[in-house]
Amino acid sequence: MKSGRKFSVIEAYALIFGLFLGLAILKFGNPVILDGKIPTPVSISDYLHDPWPTHWANWGLLPLAGIGAVLIFRGKSSPSPRPNGERKRELVTPNRAPKSESGRNFPGRGGSFEINNRWLWLLPLLWFGWQLVSATQTVDARLTSAVLWQFSGCVAGYFLGACLFGQERTLHWLLIGLLAALAFCLVRAVDQRMFEFPQSRLMLIEGERTNWTNLPPETVLEMKRESIILTTNGVDVANPAILAKFGKGRVNGTLVYPNALAGAILLLFPVSLMLAFRNTKMLRPAIRAVVIALALFLGAAAFFWTGSKLGWLIAMAVGGACLFRLNWPARFKWLALMVVLLAGLGIFAVRFHTYFAAGATSAGARLDYWRAAAQTTDTHPMFGTGPGTFQRPYTQLKSPEAEMARLTHNDYLEQFSDSGIAGGIFYAAWIVTALAVAGRSIWKHGSPIAFAIFIGLCGWFVQGLGEFGLYVPALAWTAFTLLGCLLNQIDKPTAAH
Repeated sequence: MKSGRKFSVIEAYALIFGLFLGLAILKFGNPVILDGKIPTPVSISDYLHDPWPTHWANWGLLPLAGIGAVLIFRGKSSPSPRPNGERKRELVTPNRAPKSESGRNFPGRGGSFEINNRWLWLLPLLWFGWQLVSATQTVDARLTSAVLWQFSGCVAGYFLGACLFGQERTLHWLLIGLLAALAFCLVRAVDQRMFEFPQSRLMLIEGERTNWTNLPPETVLEMKRESIILTTNGVDVANPAILAKFGKGRVNGTLVYPNALAGAILLLFPVSLMLAFRNTKMLRPAIRAVVIALALFLGAAAFFWTGSKLGWLIAMAVGGACLFRLNWPARFKWLALMVVLLAGLGIFAVRFHTYFAAGATSAGARLDYWRAAAQTTDTHPMFGTGPGTFQRPYTQLKSPEAEMARLTHNDYLEQFSDSGIAGGIFYAAWIVTALAVAGRSIWKHGSPIAFAIFIGLCGWFVQGLGEFGLYVPALAWTAFTLLGCLLNQIDKPTAAH
């Protein structure tokens, strides 16, 4: 972060936008389709400890996106300043940066961005445009309206990242709020596992044993309203589902449920760990060791305690793939990969043996969701049933023994089901193209921060094959902003490793 340059407007904006994304991790970690079920905070304690209605995030995004658009277009009318020591580049005109042969150029005071592949700006616009078309045929206007706001945040974050946050210095300012929020979320998750869940479970067991005389009457009434206490045959008992949740000890931090936290760790932990190693070199060795050890513990422990099966497999795959970026002989890379896979699969088998012994119920449920999504796509191939409306056809298509689901638990299939074949193709093509173009440039020659962001994004988008992170503001807005930032790094000179 040391530099002789002054704190620029773009860097100030990056800091503010990063703080907003950090706030989303802390308060907007629920799917937008559940907005109506999130109570509005009424007290200071509610504001501090409870999630906020997801539509509140829109009122933060709207002015920030507007300011970002002004900064982008202001930058197009003025030459980009050059960092000290940077080689001067020839401009076509005094007021406009050169346009590449195959794409568009978005200069700004945080650095110029040449979209060298036109599909990287065309596909997101086609995808979002098709969502608007599909919305005209929706079966539930309320759900679709909430999801369109969510998708607009994804597209806005993508272009803001691509046009404004490409310089590594600017990216550092963006990451301050994000990584601070991640750290708080991880601390909360560890606290849940070690203290909150065991204590809450014991309180409920003791309350049921003493007929709830161990708690104030107003607390008991509130727990009944929240279905923590159920009345069965005239007897107040602890909700068995909540007791089971506390017994399993799967943590979720500040997000909707454990797999969402696993997604946040897949997305942000690689870059946070890289910065922990790189930005602590000036500290005393003992202090540096403590900082790195604390970062490793929080990330690894929280990830392990999420109990995410898919997350564990993705982490193994990403970690194994990273071995091939090392400057080792090929035989050592393959040997290391075998060790990683054997160790990871061994821990996986021990960690989740009870889950598979019980019949892998969640995997079976997902298969039913995916079958219904495919059937809905076949029935509504042009426009789907409307963005965010999977739950409506699923009530008619689900198997009798299956639990109700509001989302497909597969971001890609849901695009086909909700917005038709075109919507699904546009979304999948956008993600695959962006990651392929970025990976080709960054895998061997990208800076450490670009590579860390890339592997985090790969993990998160792969998790989308079995989860619904696209519908959670905290996750999707962060991921697409970082995806835009990553594309700004393509073909830039590599920083020293």
